[in-house]
Amino acid sequence: MKVGTHPGNFHADDVFAVAVLGLAAGPVEVVRTRDRDTLAACDVRVDVGGRSDPASGDFDHHQRGGAGERANGIRYASFGLVWREHGPALAGDDAAAASIDERLVQGVDANDTGQTIIESLVDGVRPMAVSGVIAGLNPAWDESLTAAEEDALFAQAVALATGIVERELAGAAAFGRARDLVTAAMARATDPRLIELDRNMPWREAVINGAPDALLVVYPKSDGWGMQAVPQALGGFANRRDLPAEWAGLEGDALIAVTGVPDAVFAHSSRFYASAASRDGILALAALSLAD
Repeated sequence: MKVGTHPGNFHADDVFAVAVLGLAAGPVEVVRTRDRDTLAACDVRVDVGGRSDPASGDFDHHQRGGAGERANGIRYASFGLVWREHGPALAGDDAAAASIDERLVQGVDANDTGQTIIESLVDGVRPMAVSGVIAGLNPAWDESLTAAEEDALFAQAVALATGIVERELAGAAAFGRARDLVTAAMARATDPRLIELDRNMPWREAVINGAPDALLVVYPKSDGWGMQAVPQALGGFANRRDLPAEWAGLEGDALIAVTGVPDAVFAHSSRFYASAASRDGILALAALSLAD
């Protein structure tokens, strides 16, 4: 596939758009030009051409009126347009593609379309988002590079973006597998307040949304067993039920003395986490917490 895009300084939206096309269609040949005839001969055009039409291979947002926006108001840039077309097939389903759109694509699109979605809370400090990382790969203002050298920098940026998208795809697939395992654990729980997993995995979304009575999640880890309180909401720090106040910040003998559990190891001062050396130990801590 031959992909046309603009020359000169590149941005995260055209870089990531090319990366996604490479993942979707195999190796691509990138042509960076403004020549209309050369662009017309390409199979796909990204961030150039003033047209948005997947059927003709056009993914641009610079036309008058733009290329549309999402329900939340984030406008589409080239990355979002390409992802909307190819993301679901790459991610395996619409839900996984939507999660990557939320985590990665929308931030890039907003940056390119001039929409502020991140604000610094500290004067003089600006957070470095992925768009800034990609922008930093451009030549400095006083560097004199040949067109071939500039294209080589663009290729480096695409390689970086490709790796990021690949890890997002892998993460989305892993999240889906975890969701299924957590859902199964919720179904087999004898006490709806306590969910036992056979390993630590992303559980919060499935438990918070699907197990309204769940208060604790327990799981094995490399050095014993862990127990976490279920948050009230995704991204929040308030728990549906805190661990007992008298456990807060204790470990070892001090925690054993308070709980009577002989292999109790640690209880976090924020009362959301505790650990024990064995499954029996963590279940004993869970029973105490639920009875408190």
